[in-house]
Amino acid sequence: MKAVMVFTGSGPLLILTSYPSIDDPNFIGKLKAKGIKKFISFEIPIDRCKGLYGISYIDIVEDLQKVDDMRVLDFDGYHIMNNFSLKKIGTPFVYEE
Repeated sequence: MKAVMVFTGSGPLLILTSYPSIDDPNFIGKLKAKGIKKFISFEIPIDRCKGLYGISYIDIVEDLQKVDDMRVLDFDGYHIMNNFSLKKIGTPFVYEE
């Protein structure tokens, strides 16, 4: 399970995914299917998400254990930016179609 912060034209999204990496073609395909064709993404500490989102996190993780997919955990850019340090996230992955 991975937690990914995805910066899009409309702001950041926090996504949980069961894909093995943030550059996985299937993960990118899911984003493209949602109209996201240009983004910068970072893997973030999964434990931090568990602590912040509690039951919502657990429900999504249980759902994703059944299939390789992704779910949006948070789409409130203000909330995301207040709860995660940009200095503590991983190396960026940049995608542009």
